[in-house]
Amino acid sequence: MKRKSLLLLVLLIAGFGSLFASGGQEAKGGAPAKKIRIAILVKSLGNGFFEAVRDGAQEAAKELGNVEIIYQGPSSATAEGQIEIINNLIALKVDAIAISANDQDALVPAAKKAMEAGIKVISFDSGIAEAGRILHLAPSDTELIGRSQVRLLGEMIGWKGEIAILSATAQATNQNAWIEYMKKELAENPKCKEMKLVSVVYGDDSSDKSYREALGLFKSYPNLKGIIAPTTVGVAATAKAIQDQGLTGKIQLTGLGLPSEMRAYVEGGVSKAIALWNPIDLGYTSTYICYNLVTGKNTGKEGDTISAGRMGTIKVGPKGQAIMGEPFTFTKDNIAKFAAMF
Repeated sequence: MKRKSLLLLVLLIAGFGSLFASGGQEAKGGAPAKKIRIAILVKSLGNGFFEAVRDGAQEAAKELGNVEIIYQGPSSATAEGQIEIINNLIALKVDAIAISANDQDALVPAAKKAMEAGIKVISFDSGIAEAGRILHLAPSDTELIGRSQVRLLGEMIGWKGEIAILSATAQATNQNAWIEYMKKELAENPKCKEMKLVSVVYGDDSSDKSYREALGLFKSYPNLKGIIAPTTVGVAATAKAIQDQGLTGKIQLTGLGLPSEMRAYVEGGVSKAIALWNPIDLGYTSTYICYNLVTGKNTGKEGDTISAGRMGTIKVGPKGQAIMGEPFTFTKDNIAKFAAMF
């Protein structure tokens, strides 16, 4: 009896040991890992550019396997709307936030609060001031974007005549930086000596307001030869205004636009060429950066090299600035191909 009791006790201990070992294995390897939640906070909802950013983020999340994308933005492009969303994301305890900022300074306190809560915060496309993020992912080189926009328009108007700029909001970090380099190109490039910048107006990334601002330019400057609209909403609205007013060929247009929204205008001659980076790649790269920061693979400090899947490696430069790539020019010869994508 004693031997049977002892044998039973040994078997029970072995069984419990096996159970505990199995449970440990389940938690370690069998059970799915906790999802890393990355919020993509855009300037406003209903913008095709940012919807393409979302698609790129979801592509990266699928590749990484344990990432959940939370796509959010205010109904209109305001700093107040983004601040409210940041506070909500802090309450949700997301792991990372990638933000395209409506105002580089106004978002800093809320972004700092998020980082103090352990959330990794980066900006992309339109940056937050350095104090409010780990790094900023610029879609391209700021100087190259600004200068190349002037050169594109210069070629269209024969490097002569009055031109205007129709931007997004007056506080948009990226827009303002590009405009500064546009002005430098006009002042420094000998080819631009007969080009004159007569006005900079703001459509606030609203189609209606951008359209009205374009009409205002036509009326105020009857000798206007060209417009640069470095905003996807503004360039499409300006193209429509040119077309509606029968000014195709009389006022040239370039800017940063979505191929899907600008295809008809480019193929119809309203705009001979537009430029843009691929927003899909922007969302994809931002997601990889956030993932690597959350998992501790990277710190985001100057000199850090971050692996970003099919986009290769992204190097962090001074003041946390990282560059994704160069802008791409769309013409009637290639725009149909890209319009099918975004």
